[in-house]
Amino acid sequence: MPGTSDSSISMRALLAGARLKQASLVELVSQLVRYESPSDDKAAVDACVALAATRARRLGGRVKLYRQHGFGNVLEARFGPRKPVARENPVKPILLLGHLDTVWPLGTLKTMPCRLSGGRLWGPGTLDMKAGAAMALTALEMLAEARLLRREIVLLLTGEEEIGSPVSRPVIEALARTCAAVYVLEPAQGLACKTARKGIGNWRIGVHGVAAHAGVDFEKGANAIRELARVVETVSAWTDLKRGLTVSVGVAGGGAKSNVIPAEAWAEVDVRIARSADGPRIERKFAALEAADSRCALTVSGGIGRPPMVRSRGAVRLYHKARALARELGFTLDEAATGGASDGNFTAALGIPTLDGMGAVGEGAHARHESVFVEHLAPRTALLAGMMVG
Repeated sequence: MPGTSDSSISMRALLAGARLKQASLVELVSQLVRYESPSDDKAAVDACVALAATRARRLGGRVKLYRQHGFGNVLEARFGPRKPVARENPVKPILLLGHLDTVWPLGTLKTMPCRLSGGRLWGPGTLDMKAGAAMALTALEMLAEARLLRREIVLLLTGEEEIGSPVSRPVIEALARTCAAVYVLEPAQGLACKTARKGIGNWRIGVHGVAAHAGVDFEKGANAIRELARVVETVSAWTDLKRGLTVSVGVAGGGAKSNVIPAEAWAEVDVRIARSADGPRIERKFAALEAADSRCALTVSGGIGRPPMVRSRGAVRLYHKARALARELGFTLDEAATGGASDGNFTAALGIPTLDGMGAVGEGAHARHESVFVEHLAPRTALLAGMMVG
């Protein structure tokens, strides 16, 4: 494949090129994994981002770092031509979107070492999603060597996706608006890519009651935990599985001692929505919550943090293209929807065609058995490269 000048290239040639680079791809994933990068440790995330930036520069990428206060830096690397191919009909760039932060605390490698075993690469962050970042860099390297980078490709790797992208969202959205399509480097759903994701909301509900001695002054107390129980029943009843709407109270607490009427209680609520219209509707319902016991007061905070990634015509077009290329590579590519969210939710909500799950195939994201199936790395990297050529 190196030195190819023909404007078209067979997927078989891309697959052969990816197989030649498989060993170096695995090594790059391993290097990234060994730079542990929990979202809440800026220095650790920055070190991992710096490693990716060094690799991008080595490949000829034009690197820009967005230095974030309190969160990991964001890496933007541009490859290919700097200007549109034709002024009268400019070719917009393609955005490759991923993140380098993980859910794993520093020191996890001591009990979850990065290792090759049983056809898998194991370790914290392998699947979610350092393999996806390494696949993107490898695909770009392949296309550069073959002189097939005829449109600009923007690689964006963030450092706080796992905690909701509080600072990188504006960067993501600004870049996405300039691009023709977005390929999200998150793991595949089984073997499938993702054309739809649910949106996510988070709320915290506080209940403020009246403390009293449970034996001497029972009637003078206003039990915050009892009031919280009523609220939990109320919000849980908003779940509508037919609409893809779920309301889940995941964490709760309150009280101090069993012989004291509790004056304080609280709960944290996870909300998932499949329809865009349900976001404002559920926000209004939370805002309208009231205590049944007039002696109690509620404080409610939160909202929809990520809009849903609704299956759109643009996403379906990208999927059909990917499915056809996958067929040339010798495998079947299905599509899937998932209840989890990604930064692709932001770009899809802007109306930019977005195809998610373009990263690695594996098991155990956020779990002790997190791992990547090595046999799928080359075909999926070739697929990613093929999607950038057209």
